[in-house]
Amino acid sequence: MLGLDWTQIAVALIATLAASFVRGLAGFGMAILLVPVLGLAIPPREAVVVANWLGLLIGLVGLKRIIGQSERSAFVISGLAVAATPLGVLLLARTDPALARMAIALIALGSFVLVLLPKRPAHHLPGVAETGVTGILSGVLTGFAGMPGPPVVPYYLRRAIPPLLARASMMTIFLATSIAGVSSALVLKVATWREPTLAAALFPAVLLGNWLGHKAFGRIGDAAWRIFTGAVLGISAAAALWRLLHA
Repeated sequence: MLGLDWTQIAVALIATLAASFVRGLAGFGMAILLVPVLGLAIPPREAVVVANWLGLLIGLVGLKRIIGQSERSAFVISGLAVAATPLGVLLLARTDPALARMAIALIALGSFVLVLLPKRPAHHLPGVAETGVTGILSGVLTGFAGMPGPPVVPYYLRRAIPPLLARASMMTIFLATSIAGVSSALVLKVATWREPTLAAALFPAVLLGNWLGHKAFGRIGDAAWRIFTGAVLGISAAAALWRLLHA
């Protein structure tokens, strides 16, 4: 099936189910967890495009509710990220696969380090520069690694805002970056027929995992949610480090 053996398909399905559960609960993490695993079975370029397709498809689920619950900054960051995504796609297309795998692992590791930085004061509001840099970096990393999260997650999680607001804002941005990633890959002829086909095959697992994660989100408190999000990034960082040591 799609040039993959049954072991690779099983790993892809399990990874997709787990990553989408995290997405439903935390509001982020699907690409951070999924791209490195898929990159073991298919080339990194294809793994990134598949992740973008899946992000686009699941982002359309509950779209009206998510947008209505988002902070205004999410729309500014989304616009800048969309504009910057083609640069990341071009960079990925010109990067050696082995180097791309290492870079993607380092990005996952860096996202955890950023969240460990001290929390912002309760009254902190990000300025134009911080918001702008977050948007541009998110777009570049969308195109190159299928991971818009490393700049976006610290932007929201280091602030004293309700989990519902942070989660919805991140989901809004990730939908926009997924659309940009898929569109850029098609326009720049980086994508092939394999990626949407594989994404369609994996999408039922995404729907199930996201639904389970959403149900769990409504049953945990703010403190537990923040602990979980930190743990997600910690696991991603550990996996990234393991990949670097065994590259």
